[in-house]
Amino acid sequence: MKRVIATLSLWATGLGVAHAAVPKCTVPANLPRPHVENGTAADPERRLPIGSYTLSVIWAADRCRPNSGATDGISCGATSTNGFLLHGLWPDGKSALWPQFCSRSAPLNRATLRKYYCATPSAQHLQHEWAKHGTCMPGGNPDYYFGLSNRLFGRLRFPDLGKVPGTPRAKDIARAFASANPGMKPDMMRIFVDKEGWFQEVWLCLDMRFRQKKCAAHSGGADADAPVKIWRTATPPAAPRRK
Repeated sequence: MKRVIATLSLWATGLGVAHAAVPKCTVPANLPRPHVENGTAADPERRLPIGSYTLSVIWAADRCRPNSGATDGISCGATSTNGFLLHGLWPDGKSALWPQFCSRSAPLNRATLRKYYCATPSAQHLQHEWAKHGTCMPGGNPDYYFGLSNRLFGRLRFPDLGKVPGTPRAKDIARAFASANPGMKPDMMRIFVDKEGWFQEVWLCLDMRFRQKKCAAHSGGADADAPVKIWRTATPPAAPRRK
């Protein structure tokens, strides 16, 4: 299947917007070897036709919030692009279910981990993304999959949410993203928060040619008028004092 990566024309449109080149960071000299992940009874294999794609980006500062509940292995203080890191590129199905764990995966090699670590700084999370989503890409391989997701991520511009005063609504964050990226509309993304209303990530809806499109009704996300709390401290919390 021939892939056509649509050129996303993204220009600066206002104050507080920075170009999102893939983050630069210092890759650890001894990256941990990730363990293999495959489908389970709770998270099963699903070989389904692809109908669209989702590009998910993480609000990195949320990993510094006490009791954030993040389980992706990305630690507080990870280098980010204007506050965001790449979660992953996900094939979606033609209905509410999506393909996942489409073939058995082997551990990613060190060269691949080092090459794509800065955008997604967790060796195990990179392994997870490849196993769960990358194996479902037609004719794909790890370098194709991560190269594609990094290019899509690198073409985005992000609003500076660290400077957003007060408590915005989900639709305010969506509008900020749309205004930063010409051609993007608020209904082309979903804003995700945790059960306490803390901002976690944005899902950008893409068509089969990786162009942004209106999200399907079953895409999920916060209600447009839901208040969204933004954790703005991108440093680890101070250790408690000894008594």
